[in-house]
Amino acid sequence: MNRTDALDMVRESISSVIPDADFTALGPDDAFRDVLEMDSLDFLSFVEVLSERSGVRIEDEDTTRLTTLAGSADFLVARTR
Repeated sequence: MNRTDALDMVRESISSVIPDADFTALGPDDAFRDVLEMDSLDFLSFVEVLSERSGVRIEDEDTTRLTTLAGSADFLVARTR
């Protein structure tokens, strides 16, 4: 998976949890929880959807890398090599 595909998958996964997410306000290193007002349950749902869509197993200790667009994309690219 390349970075562009990973970013698209992250956005699609977030959109499935927060349908009205405004990605224009979200920079690559901005925390989802701050900009998108994502609560803990939304975040857990996002992680589950991302895991299902990508086919990548996401462990609890991996979730700290999934808090931003850049971090999530980097994680997916590294795990799908």
